[in-house]
Amino acid sequence: MSDEKIMLLFKNGQRDKAFKELYKLYPRIEKLILSKGGTKTDANDVFQEALIILNRNLEKLDFKLTSSFYTYLYSVSRFVWKDTQKQFSKQELHNLQGEEVSILDAVLEEQKYQSAERAFRELGERCQRLLQRFYLKKMSFKAIAVAMQFKSEKAAKNQKYKCLQKAKDIYRNQFKTLQS
Repeated sequence: MSDEKIMLLFKNGQRDKAFKELYKLYPRIEKLILSKGGTKTDANDVFQEALIILNRNLEKLDFKLTSSFYTYLYSVSRFVWKDTQKQFSKQELHNLQGEEVSILDAVLEEQKYQSAERAFRELGERCQRLLQRFYLKKMSFKAIAVAMQFKSEKAAKNQKYKCLQKAKDIYRNQFKTLQS
């Protein structure tokens, strides 16, 4: 199937069909990762991350795919793999051009999303429920206090603040660990 037809599937909300077509590119990405010393499991993980990045970018109104899907996924996969292996030299980063820069930005942005998700999962269940009620369900502190049996609206508000601080600390510590 042509790239134009795949793009039409995305635009028409037929993501499942579009991704089914994109999965046909997997063997070529797997070959790339295996040639760089990775395993089949690594290749699968890298390809999944590349698809997530592509999907997030396709949801942006200002995103324009200027290459084929294969070229885009290949480039993203290459950056994801290199970043996973911490193989970027300063010179390589300095020499990035055009679409390579936006691809690397997308990879780094996806890593931030994943770190935030990990930080959220590491919070206790009570903090998760409180934050979900506040941010996703848009509940008031009064409603949260009643639902979660806090003594007052102010107690719910203070607990939300503590939960956010804990999530931020976990998030920051993930980056410190990665840089070590």
